[in-house]
Amino acid sequence: MATATASSPVRDTGIGALLRHRAVGKLLLLAVAAAVLVPIVNAKWASGAWPDALTVDLTEPLGRTSDWIIDNRDSHPLFLYFFGHVSNAIVLCVRGVYLVLLAAGWAGVTAAAGLVAWRVAGVKLAVTASAAFAVCGLLGMWVPTMQTLALMIVAVLASVVLGLLLGLAGGLNDRVFRILRPVLDTMQVLPAYAYLLPFALVFGMGVPAAIIATVVYAAPPMARLTALGLRGADGGVMEAVTSLGATGRQRLFSARLPLARKELLLGVNQTIMMALSMAVIASVIGAGGLGDRVYQALSSVDVGQALAAGIPIVLLAVVLDRVTGAAGERMGAPAAGSASPLRGWRGWSLVAAVTVVAALAARFADRVDWPTGWVVNIAPPVNTAKEWMVDHIYTGVPVVGGTADWASHFTTWILNPARDGLQGLPWWSVLLIVAALAWLIGTWQTALTAVAAMGAIGVLGVWNKSLDTLAQVIAGVAVTLVLGFAIGIAASRSERFERLLRPVLDVFQTMPQFVYLIPVVALFGVGRAPAVAAAVVYALPAVVRITTQGLRQVDAAAMESSRSLGATGWQQLRKVQLPLARPALMLALNQGVVLVLAVVVIGGLVGGGALGYDVVFGIAQGDLATGLVAGVAIVCLGLMLDRVTQPTERRTKKGA
Repeated sequence: MATATASSPVRDTGIGALLRHRAVGKLLLLAVAAAVLVPIVNAKWASGAWPDALTVDLTEPLGRTSDWIIDNRDSHPLFLYFFGHVSNAIVLCVRGVYLVLLAAGWAGVTAAAGLVAWRVAGVKLAVTASAAFAVCGLLGMWVPTMQTLALMIVAVLASVVLGLLLGLAGGLNDRVFRILRPVLDTMQVLPAYAYLLPFALVFGMGVPAAIIATVVYAAPPMARLTALGLRGADGGVMEAVTSLGATGRQRLFSARLPLARKELLLGVNQTIMMALSMAVIASVIGAGGLGDRVYQALSSVDVGQALAAGIPIVLLAVVLDRVTGAAGERMGAPAAGSASPLRGWRGWSLVAAVTVVAALAARFADRVDWPTGWVVNIAPPVNTAKEWMVDHIYTGVPVVGGTADWASHFTTWILNPARDGLQGLPWWSVLLIVAALAWLIGTWQTALTAVAAMGAIGVLGVWNKSLDTLAQVIAGVAVTLVLGFAIGIAASRSERFERLLRPVLDVFQTMPQFVYLIPVVALFGVGRAPAVAAAVVYALPAVVRITTQGLRQVDAAAMESSRSLGATGWQQLRKVQLPLARPALMLALNQGVVLVLAVVVIGGLVGGGALGYDVVFGIAQGDLATGLVAGVAIVCLGLMLDRVTQPTERRTKKGA
């Protein structure tokens, strides 16, 4: 027994040494390559920022392209007979849905929301849904809410159809799946902001560009989950269906799709949430609705109006998330408490009938529009509270200082040194660091992709601005991980704390990105620090959830074994839980990076500067060169960050 015990550490040491040897081998190989290449590169292009000789100026060709598109948008056959018809069809669809919602009136829409929620999830969610729409009216945002809802309905239907078709192709054909997978992987890490300018240029500012951008942004999760659901269908069931002589179409509709039902419904849920987030952001290119109210209020730093429009967005997100989530959970099971004359088509007929009666009753009572006497204007008291905060909390608070002081200190002590440090590094050293990180966590293909993405940023001529954005992302991710890991560890060790935390995380995780800018502007004003603060709040729920789940799923036998050996709680956490939960923690890091980048870029609207400001400027001025170059740089930055924080399957298997 003693011999076995003594030999175990030796084996562990051997495995650890082997893993370290692989990492050291990669670094040594990279160091040899650097020793050969760096002197040559340094002699030819020197150190410092990205050399001008390796920069391609796209201003002139992109300017010519932009001018050609604008000059020919109303006359060229491509626009007249293709893009023009697409644009008109979108406008007609959105207008038709919007007119139906207005015709139903506030009573009809509120009744329909409550009844649909009741049929899907029960009485509690029905009351929540009806109350949410009523609050939208009380805040004076009924018409903007209907505009956003019309955009959502059209965009979600188009996204689901497109995603379903792509998912079917990928799920039924291996070659198509191999082609789609890297495309969907790349689209998943792209910030929503990067989609706006190309569509605004082709379709002009307005609803068509917003819908197309929303569909392109929201369709990938539906496509991915559909393909995964179809490919994960139970092999035994598929063999049984095939042995009965079913055709390919019969196998699809009788076996594959029913078996993939859970993934399909999850795809619909994710598509709805992403479509709402994008529809709100697309207000920057003229989508209208609630997002436009938030955008206009933020432009004038009117926190009261921004909050009045932001609350309906949050309520809409929560209701849509709960209803679609409940539909997925209850699909195929009898509705709770349903004594069944109201099951199936009878229940939905009752929903339709009550909705029509409510709409007609409001019309006959001349109450189709939300009554102005029922509107509560929260903007003045909110702005008064904000002014009080400016006077009492922004600065000069004894001992702790004010929120403006915190933002200033964070900028001075963290953001500025991080930006200056990155910009002060030789350009080739940044590429070496990226290559080392990506290769250590993945393969040489991963490293090559990350270096190519970073190099493309330099070629585009936005090296320093990209490093400024990268500094903000690094600072935001650091704060997010410290808070997220601490809260996740606490939640994993206390079920009561997790129960208290769950509804807060649920709400925060369903809020669109745009909404997070409102409270940080109220607390910190405008600048880079508020943009990072919004990014931290946006990314924190995902990091907390993944950390908590990873720690809770650690093998119970390993925990019991360490406990029997007398390990303390801290020793169990440090020696058992954290090492075994490493894949979950790496996933939390990856998601934190992607989510922080998404909001840091949007922070250009509130003074975040760098690449986000260039995109805002390009959209506002119709400057394709500035906006599109910044958008492509954001895409490259997102791709690089994803590659250096996401272990590849090969690396994960080796580590296992």
